[in-house]
Amino acid sequence: MITRRILLAATLLAPLGTFSLSNDAAAQAPREIRLDFATYNPISLVLKEKGFLEKAFAKDGISIRWVQTLGSNKALEFLNAGSIDFGSTAGSAALVAKINGNPIKSVYVYSRPEWTALVTRKDTGITKVADLKGKRVAVTRGTDPHIFLVRALAEAGLTEKDVKLVLLQHPDGRLALERGDVDAWAGLDPMMAATEVESGSVLFYRKPEANTWGILNVREEFAKKHPELVTRVLETYEEARRWSLANPQEVKKIFAEFTKLPPTVVDRQLDERTELTHSVIGEPQRESILAAGLALQGAGVIPAHVDVKAALDDLIDPRYLSKATN
Repeated sequence: MITRRILLAATLLAPLGTFSLSNDAAAQAPREIRLDFATYNPISLVLKEKGFLEKAFAKDGISIRWVQTLGSNKALEFLNAGSIDFGSTAGSAALVAKINGNPIKSVYVYSRPEWTALVTRKDTGITKVADLKGKRVAVTRGTDPHIFLVRALAEAGLTEKDVKLVLLQHPDGRLALERGDVDAWAGLDPMMAATEVESGSVLFYRKPEANTWGILNVREEFAKKHPELVTRVLETYEEARRWSLANPQEVKKIFAEFTKLPPTVVDRQLDERTELTHSVIGEPQRESILAAGLALQGAGVIPAHVDVKAALDDLIDPRYLSKATN
């Protein structure tokens, strides 16, 4: 999808405004800003490799610390603990975390992905979701693949109790599937693309519209104390996103160098299942995340008494990006 959008880059490359801290904000600014980087967020890898944030904040004496996250669950765990200030997650995972008391705001869209599907080996005989009954399924709780699995089971008239969940981080889920330790896996790219290309694994259930958006979240406390910094971080994310649209082959090179994946796998994820032409968080994301939340409530994952829409309204905060792009 990146390659099909190179022509859009020319219209997207107009320079953003330059923001600097006011005297009061500078006096209260932190010594460092902590962000996650993740293989499911290609823009974060570009930011880390190109040093855009380091350059943007050098004049303020603010350093940048990068922390790798392996899934939405880890990003949300680090945000809740105050270990990072900005974290990459799926929109649905951010909503569930918000409902469970994680003090975050969703402020930016880093991708529109089809990053999850249900995956099995060729020899299992599994061809549809109903075939999972009584089977062992690897999954990472608190992530979009987990939520995708719950929704798929519900559509097939099943619940988590009808399968044997094996709780693993995404890379370990892939290995467990390939070794035969589990019958299926709620996958995540690029591991999902890798097992598909390299091991012949089968994506037996796909539903792109049930993949919620790639969302950047900020700790509420950080946003309240440093709103100008949030704006500048998003301004720099925009710089990296626009650079990525204009330089798709360079993005692939950065991604491949970090993941050590072959070109066929990188192409599968970035060309076919990743779209980087969105950044503003608004109605499309709200509708997608709300649909996921209501589906989870119907499946009993979110308690019936929870006002899902109100929680979503409290989660999404688009004001920082509007400042960054004016």
